[in-house]
Parts: sequence; structure tokens; C-alpha cells
Amino acid sequence: MENTEKIIGTYNEDSIQTLNWEEHIRRRPGMYIGKLGDGKSRDDGIYILIKEVIDNSVDEFAMGFGKSIDIKLENKTITIRDYGRGIPFGKLVDVASKMNTGAKYDSKVFQKSVGLNGVGIKAVNALSSYFKISTYRDGKKKTVEFKKGILISETELINTESSNGTLVIFTPDEEIFGNYNFVLEYIENMLRNYTYLNTGLNINFNGIRFHSRNGLLDLLQENLNEEPLYPPIHLKDTDFEIAITHGTQYSEEYFSFVNGQHTTQGGTHLAAFREAFVKTIRDFYKKDYDASDIRQSIIAAISIRIVEPIFESQTKTKLGSKDMEPGGISIRNYIFDFMKKLDDYLHKNPSVADVIQKKILASEKDRKAIAGIQKIAKERAKKVSLHNKKLRDCKIHYNSNDPRKSETTIFITEGDSASGSITKSRDVNTQAVFSLKGKPLNTYGMTKKVVYENEEFNLLQAALNIEEGIENLRYRNVVIATDADVDGMHIRLLLITFFLQFFPDLIRNGHLFILQTPLFRVRNKTETIYCYDEIEKEEAIKKLKNNVEITRFKGLGEISPNEFKEFIGKNIRLDPVTLTKYDQISKLLEFYMGKNTPERQDFIISNLKVDEEI
Repeated sequence: MENTEKIIGTYNEDSIQTLNWEEHIRRRPGMYIGKLGDGKSRDDGIYILIKEVIDNSVDEFAMGFGKSIDIKLENKTITIRDYGRGIPFGKLVDVASKMNTGAKYDSKVFQKSVGLNGVGIKAVNALSSYFKISTYRDGKKKTVEFKKGILISETELINTESSNGTLVIFTPDEEIFGNYNFVLEYIENMLRNYTYLNTGLNINFNGIRFHSRNGLLDLLQENLNEEPLYPPIHLKDTDFEIAITHGTQYSEEYFSFVNGQHTTQGGTHLAAFREAFVKTIRDFYKKDYDASDIRQSIIAAISIRIVEPIFESQTKTKLGSKDMEPGGISIRNYIFDFMKKLDDYLHKNPSVADVIQKKILASEKDRKAIAGIQKIAKERAKKVSLHNKKLRDCKIHYNSNDPRKSETTIFITEGDSASGSITKSRDVNTQAVFSLKGKPLNTYGMTKKVVYENEEFNLLQAALNIEEGIENLRYRNVVIATDADVDGMHIRLLLITFFLQFFPDLIRNGHLFILQTPLFRVRNKTETIYCYDEIEKEEAIKKLKNNVEITRFKGLGEISPNEFKEFIGKNIRLDPVTLTKYDQISKLLEFYMGKNTPERQDFIISNLKVDEEI
């Protein structure tokens, strides 16, 4: 017993700690904002901080106060000014620094708002190296300032000619987030979504104005990568709004929202919509079509407003609520009843109904053509012992309730040496490795049969658990880890082509990345610096000065497991693969992966990060 206590320490009254609110948030930021990240992923913590502040401003607009929000980003400092009612002067400090303090517990003051637990703005305060909040009410102004959650100044009331509202200025703390950088595209997409869901709201960001007149119809049209099969159907009432069309892609694509919050992982409302859509179509055509044929190629945006929403985490990416409000109608029954509007629309628009039916029949034909292959492929995936032969799995998955699920990553590698190094150095709790055998097939122009006929792609699809769509994706980050040479770049393009062709929503939802690994190791007897390009190498040589040894890594297999820990751990560098509203998938694939395309070769060569020796 004595030996045991020496190892684990004595458990007594001194073992029990009570942390201040800001200490708790700073020690356990993941509980409040999900993963930290460095800004390369759209759900990294620095964007969650911005969202938490804007949510409060948007809730003011939704209650009828203030039509504009002004936002500025300069040198990692964010300034957000709304023109709502402003925070009552006597509660300004409490709202910014006292947990479970806020007006949203009073449903008479805030109805159907996003934030209800009084945590968001406090998390922003605690996780910022500098945080300032000012309130303007009836010609008076009050300001308080904080550093890392600690109050440093509080002004008296002063007279002002400024309009009512709230001003928040903050700088995310590099001590928490490391050397982060904002991707403007991610912020702009977030702001567009706010305006789509709040028609009439003006958001001004660094001189750019965001505004929407047609709500989700604008959102859908802005995000279409190609001409849809029919003009989007736009239906709404007080608490529910949908915009629907079909494209030519294989997957289902959804943009779902609750009280203005982008629920990227869906939840109760999306599940009910998918089910109700199938029932409505079956009833309209009086045919028992397969659900997968009905929903294949659908592109839909849905938004619901409910009282006191329950989300599955503080980051609010998945709705868990069952009812529209406590003691009220269920979300499922409400949506099923709402979808009668779609039935009415199809009766009034027979040409659209005809296009939808033809699409369903075409999907049915394709599905039946590959049904036999699909069944054999599934059995083959089981027999090859996926988890032992191709996949080195991790313990936590993205579709679990574990708080570390946002860190889950799968590395797709080529070659035994590369996969071996990553496998030995990975975090077995959150990082998995999938090993490719040789170069993947170029799937450009092929049908989905290839996913099941090609063993590599069949097993990769099974490993990711995306056969029925990405709703049950097993890993938050899908990372292509290939060598930084011509062959490695080609493999990247082939894999990206596969995902674009059959699972584009994996890219649209920000799950696909390229792993950046160092090209050089520069070291002397006292220090080692890993460099990702020539510029970093030259800077490292200047810094280390004497007796410098330079190693050029020509492949991932040359990097030892101990070194790999450095590159796939806290300081991992990931380049996101993104699609903008201007990217048309069919044209992208034709340009880079079609026949007789010297442009593709130019692209490969010009995008290589290699030195002149290669």
C-alpha cells in the first residue's frame, strides 16, 4: 500500500481543488469551444470565439433590435459592434465574467435563441489575451477590460452620442491557441449563413457587406456547383424553412440550422426531414421507392427555430431536442406536417414532379445495376479483416460521444514504410492509419460501381463509414499523407478526384486535408529545426550558425517514428482541401483528371514543394 501511494500520490482534502471560472475554462477549453486548432479548419476554436459573440448580436436582431452588425479583423484582433439594446450597465461585468449569468434564461426577453446557458461570452473572455466589452444605452456608455479572464479596468458611466448596442473587442490568446491564423473564407462563409437565416440583417466585415433577401433560397443558389435539375423549391412558415433541389452527384448534401446555428452534424431536425421527404415523395407518386433512390443527389437547406434547444455539445453542431418547446409538439411530427406544403407544390408544378420522378428512376436503375457487386464487396471487406490488414484504427471515433471526437484523424498513406512510421508514432486514441497499395485508380468519369469493384476504394469507403453518406463519418479529419514528390502529388490528385466524384460533401464540410511534412532537418549538437521549405531552411541555417548538418527527407518512410511524433502531434500542419461557391466539380475534374490535359502536368509540377535536386 505504501508503494502504491508513492506512485499515485496521497488522496486527501488537499487533493480537492476549486478553480476560478477563468482557470477552469483555460485548463479545459475543449469543454467550451471544442478543439483548439490553428485556424486551418473551419471548426477551430478561434472561429467558435467569433461565433459566440456574433450569436448574441444576431439574437438581438431576431428579437427586433438592431439591423446591422459591424465586424473588423486586424492583426488577430476582432471587433464586433451591434446596435441592439445593449447590456444593462449594472450587469456588464457579470455577463462577461460570471458563469451562468445572462438574459436568455428569461424566455420573455429572448425566444428561440442559440445560446441559453450563459457560457459563450465568458469562454471568449477567458481564452483571450485581451478582452474589452462596452455597452451603450440611452446616451450612456460603460466599458470593462480583461486579460485572460482577469478584470483589469472598469469605467464609470460616461455620456455618449453613439447608438444603443454592444461593442466587443478581443484577441484569442496564443498561449492557448498557439501560432494561429484566420482564414478569411471561413469567416465570410459563417457571416453569409447568418444573413441567409436572418433576412434583412446587414453584416459588414472589413468593408464587405453581407445581406440576403431570400433566405435559404439564396444560400442554396450560392452553393450550387452546377446547374440543378430543376429550380430550387422554397417553402417556409414561422418556424421552419426549406430549400430543395436535385443535382447529378451521388451523395446527399444538406445545410442544416437551428435558431441560426449551423448544425454541421445534423441531429433531430435533419433526421426528421430526411424521413419526411421520403414519405412525401412515396405518397405523392403512390410508389414505394427505395429511400436511397429518393434522396440520392438531393441538395437541401433546412432551418428550424425552437424554444430552448438542446445541443449535444457546447459547440452546438448537433441538435438533440425532441420537441419544438417543452411540453409542445415533437419536432418530427411538426416537420411531417410541414411537408404537406411540398406535396401541394408538386401538384401545382407537374413539370418539376416529372423531373424528380425521372431522377428517382435513374437512381433506381443504377442501384440495381451495382446491387450484386455491392453485396459481394461488403462481404469482401469483412473477410479481408479490414481492421488488421488495411486499417490501424483508433479507440475514439467522430460519431461517438467522447469529448475528444473532434480530434479524431485518419491518415491515408501509400507504402509500408510511411504507414509504419505514422502507425508507430500516432496517438492510438484519436489517430488511425489506412494503407494504400500502390497508386489509386483514376475514377474520373466512372460510375459508382468502381467504389465496390476496386478493392482499395471499397475498403477505404468502409473504413470511413461513408457508404450511406457522411453523417456517420468515423473520423473528423481525413488526411492524405503522401510524399512531397511527383508520385506523391499524383496520388493526392487521384484521392481528391475520388472524393470529389463520389463524396464531395466530405470536402464541402471541411473534413479533407493534406498533411505537410518537413522537407529538411537542420541541426547542430544542441538544437534541431525541421523546415518545410527553402526559406525556413535558410533561416534555420542562420540561426544555428556553426557545425550545421542538413538532411533532405525524400519520402515519409525516411522520417523515424520518433520524429513523426513531432509532425502529427500538437504542431501538426494540415492544408485544408476546400471548395468555394465558384468551383464546379465537373469542370474541376475534367481540367485536372480528364484525357489529354497537359495543364494537369503543369499543375503537379508547379505545386510541388521540392528543391532543385529532385
